[in-house]
Amino acid sequence: MNLITIYPDKCIKCGLCVNECPENVLLLGKNGPKEIFPENCIACGHCVAICPREAIDNKKTPLSNQISTKDFPKLSSEETKNFLRSRRSIRSYKETSVPKEKLIELVNIAHFAPTGSNLQGISYIIVDDKSILNKAIKLTIERLSRDELLNERFHHYIESYNNKRIDTVFRGAPCLILATADTNFTRGRENSIFSLAYLELYAPSLGLGSCWAGVFEKIALEDNSPMLELFNIPKGKKITGAVMVGYPKYNYPRLVDRNPLEVSFLSI
Repeated sequence: MNLITIYPDKCIKCGLCVNECPENVLLLGKNGPKEIFPENCIACGHCVAICPREAIDNKKTPLSNQISTKDFPKLSSEETKNFLRSRRSIRSYKETSVPKEKLIELVNIAHFAPTGSNLQGISYIIVDDKSILNKAIKLTIERLSRDELLNERFHHYIESYNNKRIDTVFRGAPCLILATADTNFTRGRENSIFSLAYLELYAPSLGLGSCWAGVFEKIALEDNSPMLELFNIPKGKKITGAVMVGYPKYNYPRLVDRNPLEVSFLSI
């Protein structure tokens, strides 16, 4: 397949690329690494990323597309902990629209999230048209109302919308980001959760807030959902996740606690 290129003048035959390959694509020979099962490559890029001498290239993950981490600033454990804990599910938004550039930044980060076997397979639809969002709200409420169990579970959402015209679905967020995948892709939901979690963590750095659109997902993830037509989802695709995005209406000057940690070690 000629997948791998080795630069002999740089290679020190350390074997890092061979040891790190999760699919045993490479074997270390007397002249350096060589590919033995190129068809197994999952394009994770580890072989290229781990090389200390830039001595290996891979057609699926070219060295020219990788970014050096040498000069990256490192967060302390305390900074990282506070960064992760400061993310909040935002349910009150300003009416201000979000620039398309920021929305693209969000989904760009989302698509770097880890996925099982590096299959990826997730694409995104950004909805920032208020009239379309209003139609989605109406369809969601109508569908909840028709189902006895859903009606009972979400009765206060339905009543608040019908009687007071309160947006209980998207909470006034000016934007919705949908994750989609092929209908026969079994890891679509799982990979969407990973990717949208990345999006949520990144959003505050852009001054944005987010929240999973769980009520909307109840309807959007159904087979033959009316949302497929509303959002022009291509045939053969399905909605696999949804997050609302906008500028938070309020600030949170404190970190909220969780239930006490439950953890145990198991050993023989």
